[in-house]
Amino acid sequence: MRRSIVLLLIAVTALAGCKRTVSRDAVNSGAVAYNQSSSVVPSSSPSDARTAIGGPVRLQSPTAARNVQEASLSSAGSAQGSAQAAERKIIRNAEITIETDAPNDGQRKIAAIAEKHGGFVVTSESRQNDARSQTAAATVVNVIVRVPAQKFAEAIEEIRGVGGRILHEKISGQDVTEEYIDLEARIRTKRALEAQFLEIMKQARKVSDALEVQTQLADVRAEIERLEGRRRFLENQSALSTINITLSTPAPVVAATTRGFFYDIKAAFGDGVDTGTEIILGIIRFVIVMIPVTLFILLPAWLVFRWLRRRIVWPGRTAASPATNQSE
Repeated sequence: MRRSIVLLLIAVTALAGCKRTVSRDAVNSGAVAYNQSSSVVPSSSPSDARTAIGGPVRLQSPTAARNVQEASLSSAGSAQGSAQAAERKIIRNAEITIETDAPNDGQRKIAAIAEKHGGFVVTSESRQNDARSQTAAATVVNVIVRVPAQKFAEAIEEIRGVGGRILHEKISGQDVTEEYIDLEARIRTKRALEAQFLEIMKQARKVSDALEVQTQLADVRAEIERLEGRRRFLENQSALSTINITLSTPAPVVAATTRGFFYDIKAAFGDGVDTGTEIILGIIRFVIVMIPVTLFILLPAWLVFRWLRRRIVWPGRTAASPATNQSE
């Protein structure tokens, strides 16, 4: 009897061990299948995908996550290498003020210099400043040109030789290389996010999920357009330098006049005559202005007042009348 019981316990233990082995194998096979299926999900940004479709998204396997991390590190390294090898983006500007006897000729020469170096004239303005104390009007010409950055120094040298005396010169430069590289990196990131949203839209099964992904995709594309616009602006400003040139005629030299006693008497007499003339003209203006005011305002008002004075019985006048009668 005891022997049969021992054999029965051994059989039950063996069966339990077999079931445990079978369940462990099933779990391992299920994990392998889960890893294979999860590798189908895009690996660029699972959090964004979960937000876009508004539902749970399958997580990546550890192997896929490790591959994504290595790819990100390699892309960051390549971006850093491209940043070091990229051409520096520098925005150069210049302001020059030249005093010359012929500003209009200088204007034509500057336009020819800009076209010679592959640039162009942005604005060209010419004006004359009338001055009563000067024998001739002063001419001022303002020209703004843009030339390629490689020809900036040569153009500046030729503009200095237009003629005349340089009154003011300012050259400035702004390094925007860091901002340009940052814009390129952000654009690449947004492009990758855009591709991921497109892939998620293809896999969306509900209309609401597709519409939500489309909204996110529109925001990403708008951000890409904004970043690309800024990048194009920096490229244009760094590729073409701006030079602002002002040409003006020399200021005339006014000879100093010597004043004497008789000159001061003459000036005082002239000032007195001018003052008297102004007084007489002021009186005449006042009389001319008061004529219509008197005819159309003061005279009718005075006539109405006299008429009302006769028609209205004043208390003081009525009291005075009986007193005069009693005295008589």
